[in-house]
Amino acid sequence: MSIKLSASAADVLKDLRRQVSELHQELVRYNLVVWTAGNVSARVPGHDLMVIKPSGVDYGDLTPESMIVCDLHGDVVEGDFSPSSDTAAHAYVYRNMPEVGGVVHTHSTYASAWAARGEPVPCVLTAMADEFGAAIPVGPFALIGDDSIGQGIVETLQGHRSPAVLMKSHGVFTIGKDAKAAVKAAVMCEDVARTVHIAQQLGEPQPIPQVDIDRLYDRYQNVYGQRPPASEGVQA
Repeated sequence: MSIKLSASAADVLKDLRRQVSELHQELVRYNLVVWTAGNVSARVPGHDLMVIKPSGVDYGDLTPESMIVCDLHGDVVEGDFSPSSDTAAHAYVYRNMPEVGGVVHTHSTYASAWAARGEPVPCVLTAMADEFGAAIPVGPFALIGDDSIGQGIVETLQGHRSPAVLMKSHGVFTIGKDAKAAVKAAVMCEDVARTVHIAQQLGEPQPIPQVDIDRLYDRYQNVYGQRPPASEGVQA
């Protein structure tokens, strides 16, 4: 199948291929994946399409040209390789969570250890309150190959503050407004999963009161960092 896009849309797609290819290297840099496991995808704005990693290709061999364009049912629209084995899961998320612009999957060690236990990571760190606004939840066990994993992701994360879910006995899936945000959530998920695991070896981690979690989350999501300048003509 092939698609016809306007020149501007084709430029967007070209840029997304580059972004998704480069973001896969962040998974390697932060030790979130081994061998060819894991994947990043991005929604193509304004089109029922996504860009995703090819299946079973070494991270060192990934290029913008090797990224696969699929529709939101997981069918290949453009590309020379078979798409990731998790394509159906990503597609299901995009179909059912229109606010999501990026999806990431990893088998990062500490977060996957929590998934193996089927246990949420409790919100006992301010960094968790900031990024996740709650415990990192556990999703149901599901087999790879169809959209069952996607159904579990959506079922768990819809209405939840956390951009990360630990799919039971599997690993981490994260979502974001774009692919970069989803990668950040995957990095943060592994970081706090490791810290809370170590804390448990030393004793019982102390919970943060919900009122403080709420305040931390609101500050981080709405105040922290740089904000775009006010529009011209708008009085401060």
